[in-house]
Amino acid sequence: MSHFHERKEKNCLNCNTEVQGRYCHVCGQENIEPKETAWHLVTHFFNDITHFDGKFFSTLKYLILRPGFVSKEYMLGRRASYLNPIRMYIFTSAIFFLVFFSVNHFDTDSVKTSVNGLDVKDIAKMDSATFSTFTKSLNDGKPMSRDEFAHYVDTSRKKGTFRFASGNYKNKAEYDSLLKAGVKKHNWLERKLVYKQIELDERYQRDGNKILTSFISSLTHSFPQMLFISLPLLALVLKVLYGRSKNYYYTNHAIFSIHLYVFTFICMLVMIGLSQVKHYFGWNWIDFIITIGILYILFYQFKAMHNFYQQGWGKTILKFILLNIAMFFLILVLFVIFSLFSLLKI
Repeated sequence: MSHFHERKEKNCLNCNTEVQGRYCHVCGQENIEPKETAWHLVTHFFNDITHFDGKFFSTLKYLILRPGFVSKEYMLGRRASYLNPIRMYIFTSAIFFLVFFSVNHFDTDSVKTSVNGLDVKDIAKMDSATFSTFTKSLNDGKPMSRDEFAHYVDTSRKKGTFRFASGNYKNKAEYDSLLKAGVKKHNWLERKLVYKQIELDERYQRDGNKILTSFISSLTHSFPQMLFISLPLLALVLKVLYGRSKNYYYTNHAIFSIHLYVFTFICMLVMIGLSQVKHYFGWNWIDFIITIGILYILFYQFKAMHNFYQQGWGKTILKFILLNIAMFFLILVLFVIFSLFSLLKI
């Protein structure tokens, strides 16, 4: 209940129903004075944040420490003490991808290029004697000038051009003429890919590194949509695996899947933080902790399935294996589909 003054009038301002008490029994709106001061707005904001935080952290505690417990509570109707699963998914996924994209940069204008394991920028900073010695190994014992080395790097990039369509056409006019003459017989998808390849070759001057980086950037930014689509598919697989359990509806499997994703997002956030610590301090032993974390996600999934569906260990192990095999192939299909869309979108 808010601390705003209740209206003397008893008609609901939202639906005009006669209000019995402080809240409208039809739409649920509180019958309070519509005029708010700036202080009211501020206090209302902090009340909502505090309410959200309280439920979030209490739900998070049970979610982490008791696999499958929160999903079971939701299924049994005990929901008021926990944060709504959809809100929790939106909040944690937003934080995860915000951190993920801030850490992983894919800039097509500053592609890191290496020669014999050395960054081109580091090679450019070499003194003349070291530079001469280094370029001899690249040019049959003859040292290169810095302009010759720049041409060598540019040529090397183009030789390694990332290509996803067959053929090497100068422009669309040349390709269209070959199609018209019947020399090339391509279906709709092949034509789309060739057109996109020609467009990218022109845009990036056939620089394979930049084309590949642009593709990776586009594909990576589609991960949130890919995961969002995979979530109902996970619930569908669970529905098939536990089809004989009459007490579990599709929505129950969906809630379980949401909580599983939320836990995975939280673990991945911790792993991203650990990888940044390793990058900063050079502590290679952190890789071991990250590996343990990945294995723990699988163990958590298994434990949550056992607790939520309340079946024996043998059946849970079997369904755990089948679930992960099915999801592997479904995510592989999604990856191929989103890869094609990413290619056509860049």
